[in-house]
Amino acid sequence: MDKNPSTPDNVKSRPGFALLITLSVLSVIIALTMVLLSYFEEVQQDSSETKALIQADIYYKNITEIFQGIQNKQELFPVLYSMALPLNTPDDRFSLLLKCDPLQKGVNVNWLGWGREKEALQGVAQELFEVLSDKYELEDIGRLQEMLLEEIGSDGQIVQKEQSRLHQKNGIISYQQFEKVLKRYQFEVDDPKIGTVPWRDYFSFSPKAEQIDAEYSSANLIAYLFNMDEEVTQEWVPAAGIGSLEDFVTQNGGDYSIRKSILAGGTFLDATECLVSFTLEDQQYGFRFEYIEGESKHFEFYGKY
Repeated sequence: MDKNPSTPDNVKSRPGFALLITLSVLSVIIALTMVLLSYFEEVQQDSSETKALIQADIYYKNITEIFQGIQNKQELFPVLYSMALPLNTPDDRFSLLLKCDPLQKGVNVNWLGWGREKEALQGVAQELFEVLSDKYELEDIGRLQEMLLEEIGSDGQIVQKEQSRLHQKNGIISYQQFEKVLKRYQFEVDDPKIGTVPWRDYFSFSPKAEQIDAEYSSANLIAYLFNMDEEVTQEWVPAAGIGSLEDFVTQNGGDYSIRKSILAGGTFLDATECLVSFTLEDQQYGFRFEYIEGESKHFEFYGKY
Protein backbone atom coordinates (compact mmCIF):
# COMPACT_ATOMS: atom_id res chain seq x y z
CA MET A 1 0.00 0.00 0.00
CA ASP A 2 1.39 3.40 -0.86
CA LYS A 3 1.95 5.52 2.21
CA ASN A 4 2.77 8.67 0.41
CA PRO A 5 2.06 10.25 -2.94
CA SER A 6 4.69 9.34 -5.41
CA THR A 7 5.59 9.61 -9.03
CA PRO A 8 7.39 7.03 -11.15
CA ASP A 9 11.16 7.16 -11.24
CA ASN A 10 11.17 6.36 -14.92
CA VAL A 11 8.72 7.20 -17.64
CA LYS A 12 8.53 4.63 -20.40
CA SER A 13 8.77 5.96 -23.91
CA ARG A 14 5.58 5.29 -25.86
CA PRO A 15 4.92 5.03 -29.61
CA GLY A 16 3.60 8.18 -31.14
CA PHE A 17 4.36 10.22 -28.00
CA ALA A 18 6.53 12.70 -29.89
CA LEU A 19 3.51 13.67 -31.98
CA LEU A 20 1.80 14.98 -28.84
CA ILE A 21 4.48 17.58 -28.11
CA THR A 22 3.03 20.69 -29.72
CA LEU A 23 3.84 24.34 -29.43
CA SER A 24 1.03 24.81 -26.91
CA VAL A 25 2.46 22.09 -24.65
CA LEU A 26 5.93 23.55 -24.87
CA SER A 27 4.56 26.99 -24.06
CA VAL A 28 2.93 25.56 -20.92
CA ILE A 29 6.25 24.07 -19.80
CA ILE A 30 8.03 27.39 -20.38
CA ALA A 31 5.29 29.35 -18.61
CA LEU A 32 5.34 27.01 -15.62
CA THR A 33 9.09 27.30 -15.30
CA MET A 34 9.14 31.10 -15.51
CA VAL A 35 6.25 31.67 -13.12
CA LEU A 36 7.38 29.16 -10.52
CA LEU A 37 10.96 30.41 -10.58
CA SER A 38 9.80 33.98 -10.04
CA TYR A 39 7.94 32.94 -6.88
CA PHE A 40 10.71 30.69 -5.61
CA GLU A 41 12.76 33.65 -4.36
CA GLU A 42 9.78 35.13 -2.51
CA VAL A 43 9.46 32.19 -0.11
CA GLN A 44 13.16 31.92 0.68
CA GLN A 45 12.81 34.15 3.75
CA ASP A 46 9.97 32.39 5.59
CA SER A 47 10.48 29.16 8.11
CA SER A 48 10.31 25.19 7.52
CA GLU A 49 6.87 23.52 7.34
CA THR A 50 5.12 26.88 7.21
CA LYS A 51 7.45 27.99 4.46
CA ALA A 52 6.77 24.77 2.54
CA LEU A 53 3.00 25.21 2.90
CA ILE A 54 3.25 28.80 1.64
CA GLN A 55 5.36 27.66 -1.28
CA ALA A 56 2.95 24.81 -2.08
CA ASP A 57 0.03 27.25 -2.06
CA ILE A 58 1.86 29.55 -4.47
CA TYR A 59 2.70 26.68 -6.80
CA TYR A 60 -0.89 25.44 -6.65
CA LYS A 61 -2.29 28.86 -7.49
CA ASN A 62 0.02 29.46 -10.42
CA ILE A 63 -0.16 25.99 -11.93
CA THR A 64 -3.95 26.14 -11.96
CA GLU A 65 -3.92 29.66 -13.43
CA ILE A 66 -1.78 28.37 -16.28
CA PHE A 67 -4.15 25.41 -16.76
CA GLN A 68 -7.09 27.82 -16.99
CA GLY A 69 -5.36 29.69 -19.79
CA ILE A 70 -5.08 26.59 -21.98
CA GLN A 71 -7.85 26.43 -24.57
CA ASN A 72 -7.28 22.90 -25.86
CA LYS A 73 -6.94 20.79 -22.71
CA GLN A 74 -7.56 17.66 -24.74
CA GLU A 75 -4.15 18.25 -26.29
CA LEU A 76 -2.29 19.13 -23.09
CA PHE A 77 -3.47 16.61 -20.52
CA PRO A 78 -2.73 13.39 -22.44
CA VAL A 79 0.90 14.55 -22.46
CA LEU A 80 0.85 15.10 -18.69
CA TYR A 81 -0.80 11.70 -18.27
CA SER A 82 2.04 10.08 -20.21
CA MET A 83 4.98 11.60 -18.36
CA ALA A 84 6.01 13.38 -15.21
CA LEU A 85 7.07 16.95 -15.95
CA PRO A 86 10.32 17.92 -14.14
CA LEU A 87 11.21 21.58 -13.64
CA ASN A 88 14.49 22.58 -12.05
CA THR A 89 17.37 25.05 -12.14
CA PRO A 90 20.94 23.98 -13.03
CA ASP A 91 22.08 24.60 -9.44
CA ASP A 92 19.18 22.51 -8.07
CA ARG A 93 18.02 25.32 -5.76
CA PHE A 94 14.61 24.88 -7.32
CA SER A 95 13.18 21.47 -8.24
CA LEU A 96 9.57 20.52 -8.90
CA LEU A 97 7.89 17.45 -10.39
CA LEU A 98 4.35 17.63 -11.77
CA LYS A 99 2.42 14.42 -12.54
CA CYS A 100 -1.23 14.34 -13.55
CA ASP A 101 -3.64 11.43 -13.97
CA PRO A 102 -7.24 11.15 -15.14
CA LEU A 103 -9.42 11.46 -12.06
CA GLN A 104 -11.95 8.88 -13.27
CA LYS A 105 -9.73 6.06 -14.52
CA GLY A 106 -11.09 3.53 -12.03
CA VAL A 107 -14.38 2.36 -10.60
CA ASN A 108 -15.56 5.15 -8.30
CA VAL A 109 -15.33 3.77 -4.76
CA ASN A 110 -18.17 6.12 -3.77
CA TRP A 111 -20.55 4.06 -5.90
CA LEU A 112 -20.58 1.59 -3.01
CA GLY A 113 -22.81 4.04 -1.15
CA TRP A 114 -25.09 5.05 -4.00
CA GLY A 115 -28.74 4.07 -3.80
CA ARG A 116 -31.67 3.07 -5.93
CA GLU A 117 -31.48 5.81 -8.59
CA LYS A 118 -27.97 4.65 -9.54
CA GLU A 119 -28.25 1.01 -8.57
CA ALA A 120 -26.36 -0.17 -11.67
CA LEU A 121 -23.24 1.80 -10.65
CA GLN A 122 -23.55 0.58 -7.08
CA GLY A 123 -23.68 -2.97 -8.41
CA VAL A 124 -20.48 -2.53 -10.42
CA ALA A 125 -18.57 -1.25 -7.39
CA GLN A 126 -20.03 -3.90 -5.08
CA GLU A 127 -19.10 -6.72 -7.44
CA LEU A 128 -15.52 -5.49 -7.81
CA PHE A 129 -15.18 -4.95 -4.06
CA GLU A 130 -16.29 -8.53 -3.39
CA VAL A 131 -14.06 -9.99 -6.11
CA LEU A 132 -10.99 -8.28 -4.63
CA SER A 133 -11.95 -9.24 -1.09
CA ASP A 134 -12.26 -12.90 -2.12
CA LYS A 135 -9.11 -12.90 -4.22
CA TYR A 136 -6.97 -11.47 -1.41
CA GLU A 137 -8.83 -13.35 1.34
CA LEU A 138 -9.69 -10.39 3.55
CA GLU A 139 -10.75 -11.32 7.07
CA ASP A 140 -13.89 -9.19 7.49
CA ILE A 141 -15.26 -7.73 4.27
CA GLY A 142 -18.46 -6.70 6.05
CA ARG A 143 -16.64 -4.53 8.58
CA LEU A 144 -14.47 -2.96 5.90
CA GLN A 145 -17.53 -2.06 3.85
CA GLU A 146 -19.22 -0.58 6.93
CA MET A 147 -16.22 1.68 7.54
CA LEU A 148 -16.14 2.77 3.90
CA LEU A 149 -19.86 3.53 3.89
CA GLU A 150 -19.46 5.58 7.06
CA GLU A 151 -16.83 7.65 5.28
CA ILE A 152 -18.78 7.94 2.05
CA GLY A 153 -21.85 9.14 3.91
CA SER A 154 -20.11 11.45 6.39
CA ASP A 155 -18.41 14.82 6.29
CA GLY A 156 -15.13 12.92 6.13
CA GLN A 157 -13.06 15.09 8.46
CA ILE A 158 -9.84 13.31 7.53
CA VAL A 159 -7.47 16.11 6.57
CA GLN A 160 -6.67 18.76 9.14
CA LYS A 161 -8.00 22.23 8.39
CA GLU A 162 -4.57 23.81 8.28
CA GLN A 163 -3.55 21.25 5.65
CA SER A 164 -6.58 21.39 3.39
CA ARG A 165 -9.20 23.58 1.78
CA LEU A 166 -11.66 20.72 2.40
CA HIS A 167 -13.12 21.88 5.71
CA GLN A 168 -16.28 19.95 4.86
CA LYS A 169 -16.50 17.21 2.28
CA ASN A 170 -18.79 14.34 1.45
CA GLY A 171 -17.55 11.04 0.16
CA ILE A 172 -14.05 9.72 -0.41
CA ILE A 173 -12.15 12.21 -2.54
CA SER A 174 -8.59 10.88 -2.53
CA TYR A 175 -6.57 7.72 -2.12
CA GLN A 176 -4.97 9.23 0.98
CA GLN A 177 -8.39 9.51 2.62
CA PHE A 178 -9.26 5.97 1.52
CA GLU A 179 -5.94 4.71 2.90
CA LYS A 180 -6.76 6.09 6.34
CA VAL A 181 -9.90 3.93 6.36
CA LEU A 182 -7.79 0.90 5.42
CA LYS A 183 -5.40 1.60 8.29
CA ARG A 184 -8.26 1.89 10.76
CA TYR A 185 -9.65 -1.41 9.48
CA GLN A 186 -6.24 -3.11 9.80
CA PHE A 187 -5.83 -1.84 13.36
CA GLU A 188 -9.33 -2.94 14.39
CA VAL A 189 -9.49 -6.33 12.62
CA ASP A 190 -5.77 -7.15 12.62
CA ASP A 191 -5.89 -8.16 8.97
CA PRO A 192 -2.43 -7.83 7.34
CA LYS A 193 -3.82 -8.94 3.98
CA ILE A 194 -5.49 -5.57 3.50
CA GLY A 195 -2.09 -4.20 2.49
CA THR A 196 -1.70 -6.69 -0.36
CA VAL A 197 -4.69 -5.44 -2.37
CA PRO A 198 -3.69 -3.08 -5.24
CA TRP A 199 -6.67 -0.78 -4.62
CA ARG A 200 -5.36 2.04 -6.82
CA ASP A 201 -5.31 -0.26 -9.84
CA TYR A 202 -9.06 -0.69 -9.59
CA PHE A 203 -10.71 2.25 -7.83
CA SER A 204 -10.86 6.01 -8.27
CA PHE A 205 -11.91 8.57 -5.68
CA SER A 206 -14.17 11.24 -7.11
CA PRO A 207 -17.59 11.54 -5.44
CA LYS A 208 -19.52 12.81 -8.48
CA ALA A 209 -17.94 10.65 -11.21
CA GLU A 210 -20.46 8.50 -13.07
CA GLN A 211 -18.19 7.16 -15.84
CA ILE A 212 -14.87 5.34 -16.09
CA ASP A 213 -12.14 6.86 -18.24
CA ALA A 214 -11.10 3.35 -19.23
CA GLU A 215 -8.65 4.51 -21.90
CA TYR A 216 -6.32 5.27 -18.97
CA SER A 217 -7.31 2.43 -16.66
CA SER A 218 -4.74 -0.03 -15.32
CA ALA A 219 -4.12 -3.28 -17.14
CA ASN A 220 -5.63 -5.05 -14.12
CA LEU A 221 -8.89 -3.13 -14.31
CA ILE A 222 -9.17 -3.44 -18.10
CA ALA A 223 -8.72 -7.19 -17.76
CA TYR A 224 -11.43 -7.33 -15.09
CA LEU A 225 -13.90 -5.09 -16.91
CA PHE A 226 -13.73 -6.91 -20.25
CA ASN A 227 -12.95 -10.48 -19.17
CA MET A 228 -9.44 -10.48 -20.62
CA ASP A 229 -6.06 -11.91 -19.73
CA GLU A 230 -3.84 -9.42 -17.87
CA GLU A 231 -0.85 -10.41 -20.00
CA VAL A 232 -2.79 -9.16 -23.02
CA THR A 233 -4.05 -5.95 -21.44
CA GLN A 234 -0.48 -5.02 -20.45
CA GLU A 235 0.02 -4.23 -24.14
CA TRP A 236 -2.56 -1.43 -24.14
CA VAL A 237 -0.99 2.05 -24.26
CA PRO A 238 -3.28 5.12 -24.29
CA ALA A 239 -2.79 7.68 -27.06
CA ALA A 240 -0.17 5.53 -28.76
CA GLY A 241 -1.74 5.50 -32.20
CA ILE A 242 -2.90 1.88 -31.98
CA GLY A 243 -6.61 2.63 -32.16
CA SER A 244 -9.30 2.99 -29.53
CA LEU A 245 -9.66 0.88 -26.42
CA GLU A 246 -12.85 -0.57 -27.88
CA ASP A 247 -10.91 -1.79 -30.94
CA PHE A 248 -8.15 -3.19 -28.73
CA VAL A 249 -10.58 -5.07 -26.51
CA THR A 250 -12.57 -6.46 -29.44
CA GLN A 251 -9.47 -7.54 -31.36
CA ASN A 252 -8.11 -9.37 -28.33
CA GLY A 253 -11.15 -11.38 -27.41
CA GLY A 254 -12.69 -9.11 -24.78
CA ASP A 255 -16.31 -8.04 -24.50
CA TYR A 256 -16.48 -4.25 -24.62
CA SER A 257 -20.28 -4.14 -24.76
CA ILE A 258 -20.80 -5.46 -21.22
CA ARG A 259 -19.40 -2.23 -19.71
CA LYS A 260 -20.13 0.27 -22.45
CA SER A 261 -22.85 2.10 -20.51
CA ILE A 262 -20.45 3.18 -17.75
CA LEU A 263 -17.47 4.10 -19.96
CA ALA A 264 -16.44 7.48 -21.30
CA GLY A 265 -15.84 5.71 -24.61
CA GLY A 266 -12.84 7.74 -25.70
CA THR A 267 -14.54 11.06 -24.91
CA PHE A 268 -12.13 13.42 -23.15
CA LEU A 269 -13.17 13.93 -19.53
CA ASP A 270 -11.98 17.25 -18.15
CA ALA A 271 -11.29 15.80 -14.69
CA THR A 272 -7.70 15.54 -13.55
CA GLU A 273 -5.76 14.85 -10.38
CA CYS A 274 -2.27 16.31 -10.13
CA LEU A 275 0.48 15.44 -7.68
CA VAL A 276 3.29 17.95 -7.18
CA SER A 277 6.51 17.23 -5.34
CA PHE A 278 9.13 19.90 -4.71
CA THR A 279 12.32 20.38 -2.75
CA LEU A 280 12.93 23.00 -0.11
CA GLU A 281 16.11 23.15 1.95
CA ASP A 282 17.01 19.59 0.95
CA GLN A 283 13.61 18.31 2.08
CA GLN A 284 10.93 16.82 -0.17
CA TYR A 285 7.34 18.08 0.12
CA GLY A 286 4.20 17.29 -1.80
CA PHE A 287 0.62 18.30 -2.44
CA ARG A 288 -2.27 17.25 -4.64
CA PHE A 289 -5.22 18.99 -6.22
CA GLU A 290 -8.00 18.27 -8.66
CA TYR A 291 -8.78 20.23 -11.79
CA ILE A 292 -12.32 19.62 -13.03
CA GLU A 293 -13.91 21.47 -15.95
CA GLY A 294 -11.81 24.57 -15.49
CA GLU A 295 -12.08 24.68 -11.71
CA SER A 296 -9.32 23.75 -9.28
CA LYS A 297 -10.32 22.19 -5.96
CA HIS A 298 -9.42 19.74 -3.20
CA PHE A 299 -5.93 21.03 -2.47
CA GLU A 300 -4.18 18.81 0.08
CA PHE A 301 -0.72 19.50 1.47
CA TYR A 302 1.21 16.40 2.53
CA GLY A 303 4.21 17.97 4.23
CA LYS A 304 7.54 16.12 4.23
CA TYR A 305 7.84 12.67 2.75
